[in-house]
Amino acid sequence: MRKALLVKLAVAGMLVLTVATCLAQTSGHAPLLTQAPAGKWAIVLHGGAGVIQRSSMTPERDKAYRAGMDEAVRAAAAVLDANGSAVDAVEAALKKLEDNPLFNAGKGAVFTADGKNELDAAIMDGKTMMAGAVAGVTRTKNPISLAKAVMLQSPHVMLIGAGADQFAASVGLTQVDPSYFFTEERWQGLVRQLKKDGKPIPPRPAGAPPEPTKPIAQLETPDAHKWGTTGIVVRDRQGNIAAGTTTGGVQGKRWGRVGDSPIIGAGTYASNESCGVSATGSGEYFIRLTVARTICSLVQYKGMHLQDAADDVIQRQLTALHGDGGIIAMTPDGQIAWSFNSPGMFRARLVEGGEIQMGIYKDEP
Repeated sequence: MRKALLVKLAVAGMLVLTVATCLAQTSGHAPLLTQAPAGKWAIVLHGGAGVIQRSSMTPERDKAYRAGMDEAVRAAAAVLDANGSAVDAVEAALKKLEDNPLFNAGKGAVFTADGKNELDAAIMDGKTMMAGAVAGVTRTKNPISLAKAVMLQSPHVMLIGAGADQFAASVGLTQVDPSYFFTEERWQGLVRQLKKDGKPIPPRPAGAPPEPTKPIAQLETPDAHKWGTTGIVVRDRQGNIAAGTTTGGVQGKRWGRVGDSPIIGAGTYASNESCGVSATGSGEYFIRLTVARTICSLVQYKGMHLQDAADDVIQRQLTALHGDGGIIAMTPDGQIAWSFNSPGMFRARLVEGGEIQMGIYKDEP
């Protein structure tokens, strides 16, 4: 039954690819690769969704974001070229984004209303259906590596807060002072938001560098990382799917809020029986819709093409609830998709032997 479903999906994928190619040729854009050949690895990645518009992005900033996504995709590709697993490729790519202060994950995480950085991450292996997740981490340098350790080195699926950091230290993952995650740009973003909302501004975090004597330039719109998250879905040469997501959450969050990113089935999901998904957006809505698992269920049980399933959930169901954001997704038979209803989403895809295809704005493929 699974073989028949995969054949059906592959045929549908080829038809969609033909249509996409014709449309792309008439629009002037290079056609997006929507189908990866059997036996070749494939990658689809996102760097968050939000109010991301050309008018608010300098050419230098645009170039820097694309370079960051390129580096992450190539880190995953290096693992896969060496016949590495989809899980290891997920970790390699997301560590690059966590270490890049441009993205709302790890070093670039936004601040809570209390002036702290609280990090969430999840990873899932579609071959084994094993998963690991963490939330509210404050001292582990790379939360995606911690999520992977929870999956492989503990009997649990999710750990939170100080306990998660303690577990990270116990398995040898790099620990840092919370001030490591401080960036002036994110701090100033929090200050602007709290002033606008009429809320108290917390003390500058201990260990942070001295406050600049001149205000830093606001390099993008305040909502560019409103739902910032980073994520990736990978298929390796063996045909196994894995997905991962890592984030600093929502700027100005309070009371230990946790969004969809570390919730298996909401912001992250992978199964060799259906698909892999990583989400970015207004997490409360993604949790209520169990977005990631719902997309995969439409593929698995209704036989829907991946792009159709993604659009149904994001463009119809999520939009009907007034939720915002997007997803990236891939099936074991090589279908690749993304869908978002926000003004922009940092996104890229690569199939073995091809070139990286990348977009930021709504008017890009």
